[in-house]
Amino acid sequence: MSGRNFDHRKQWLVVRIKELAASFAIDVCAYAVMSNHYHLVLHVNLDQLRQWSDDDVIRRWTAIFPNNAKLVETLHLNRKSKAAQKQLRVRLDEWRSRLGDISWFMRCLNESLARRANREDDCTGRFWEGRFKSQALLDEKALVTCMAYVDLNPIRAGISHSLENSDFTSIQERLIEQAKKVKNRSYRQHRLLTRRAAKHLLGRQAASSQSDLFTINEMSGCSGDKLHISQRSYVEVLTSTAKALSMPRSDKEKALACLRDGTGVLSEIGIGPDSWLDAVQHFNRYYAQAAGSEAALINFHQHRMKSGEKFKYPDKWIRGRMPARRLFGGVG
Repeated sequence: MSGRNFDHRKQWLVVRIKELAASFAIDVCAYAVMSNHYHLVLHVNLDQLRQWSDDDVIRRWTAIFPNNAKLVETLHLNRKSKAAQKQLRVRLDEWRSRLGDISWFMRCLNESLARRANREDDCTGRFWEGRFKSQALLDEKALVTCMAYVDLNPIRAGISHSLENSDFTSIQERLIEQAKKVKNRSYRQHRLLTRRAAKHLLGRQAASSQSDLFTINEMSGCSGDKLHISQRSYVEVLTSTAKALSMPRSDKEKALACLRDGTGVLSEIGIGPDSWLDAVQHFNRYYAQAAGSEAALINFHQHRMKSGEKFKYPDKWIRGRMPARRLFGGVG
């Protein structure tokens, strides 16, 4: 251990996530930055991507990669040439595709932080241990549960005991934005708006070049319908869950009693308190490439097979079916 505090790098990461989201057709649903890793829940906004004009694509791409502006300028100067027109068209199609690609989003995020950290440490070489791991969230239940799993990371790890003190998480950011809109703030809201670790979300540092979090009311599941929860109900169920997670394992019944206040929200999305508590503690253990109900996992697997993906034992096992059945109910 070096004894150094690297919280400022967590601020770098949050700010960069929001800056990239402002350029990409990608919404940030949830995030949590821990001491040696981070979690992100992202939504690819295909409708937004299709609506962008060519000028929008150029502006957004060159905001991330300024050196490409010279290429665009050169191609525009030679726009009477069919070769220049063709090359510009190829580039625009390529950039549009990348602006809706999570792999490119993560590449830009991880590379920029690695370069900045290496400059600070006056060193070179690999900063991240390996490539990021991704998982498709197939339905409303998986989305809400995964968001809660991410937002509750500091509490589950014992670093924090409340949502307000869960630094570098999206739930803390949502509470800050909520507190900003209140005239007669509570003591806890006042403390939150003066919290030192949240300065990157307050005042001038929260610049217009950064994207806001994806509003919970605007989120939708695979069916296209809006989520059946509001931001207020999401905060309420997370508050109850945080209390439950802070209790000793021997007090499971008391923990479940804490969740009964949020049962109305959970029942709307079809998850019982027992299953919910299990899911927000062990979500990362249960699934592989995708997470969701048993039916959603089967459909996802069949889609991959139709798309030409090769499996050694295609019909033998779909990872996550049993946990999905236990947590969210069976196929029928």
